[in-house]
Amino acid sequence: MLHLIATPGQMALLLAAGRRQAGLTQAQAAARVGISQSRISALETDAAAITLAQLLALCGAYGLQLQVRDKNQPVSDPAPLIEW
Repeated sequence: MLHLIATPGQMALLLAAGRRQAGLTQAQAAARVGISQSRISALETDAAAITLAQLLALCGAYGLQLQVRDKNQPVSDPAPLIEW
């Protein structure tokens, strides 16, 4: 599925959903990426302060892929698009 993220709050929701979909508790996710469980909790509430390194590590742990594209180009992927 393709998610378009425009706000830190949307990223927080995506991170929480991605963790749950991966079948991980906050503690398990934290252990995989080397941060505290309280940090996972905070990022799932408000991702405004997430670092790029943390975002990439969490995406990897959750089986997600971060993709940046030109918003003026049409999406060529036929996968469902979720826009927040």
